[in-house]
Amino acid sequence: MEAHYYNVDVNWENNRKGIMCSPELNEKKGICIEVATPPEFPKGMEGIWSPEHLFVAAVSGCLMTTFLAIAENSTLEFASFSCQAKGKLEMVEGKLMMSEIVLKPTVVIHSETYRDKAIRVIKKAENACLITHSIKSKIIMEITIEVKPILIESK
Repeated sequence: MEAHYYNVDVNWENNRKGIMCSPELNEKKGICIEVATPPEFPKGMEGIWSPEHLFVAAVSGCLMTTFLAIAENSTLEFASFSCQAKGKLEMVEGKLMMSEIVLKPTVVIHSETYRDKAIRVIKKAENACLITHSIKSKIIMEITIEVKPILIESK
């Protein structure tokens, strides 16, 4: 596979806040994100995406998109996928780092017969996620499979 490049431009706006855009996305939809120092740091700002949130979001988003690709290729029938994610920022060897990310994916299936396959697909997605291959953080998975049978209405 050839190399791919993803461009991001950040421009300071005021205080500890800027605007993050991607030329590839902006040409199509004009999408930009405000980014700021998180409120836990001096002069941090509440209610705005921080680099720390974006880092955790990248891991969680990668798990989802990888899961979707593998589920499609595996013909896994599922009703929904969601994932809660929590990153732990702490001092490690004198430097602040995102030491771990807990991912809590939930897959809803319509039949118990798909449970083992759903678990296998999530684990394959975890092992294939290119973002997690690119970081030092420990990844912890807490998988939930829910079964919600399709209700057939009678006439």
